[in-house]
Amino acid sequence: MLVDDDDSGLLPSFEIVCPHCGERITVFVDDSAGAQRYVEDCSVCCRPIELEVTLDADGELAVAARAEND
Repeated sequence: MLVDDDDSGLLPSFEIVCPHCGERITVFVDDSAGAQRYVEDCSVCCRPIELEVTLDADGELAVAARAEND
């Protein structure tokens, strides 16, 4: 689970660690969609990462990343 790095008012960005190659990458999350789960390819190794976006009681976003088949 990682914290939002963006204060620009655009889509929130989160820094995650790819579960395949271990590189830190930045992903952008559509915060208007609420809690969600989707697959995005790593920008370094191109392997699929399952991203799970959750909202806490205060409406703060968190992102968890795992290999697609885990």
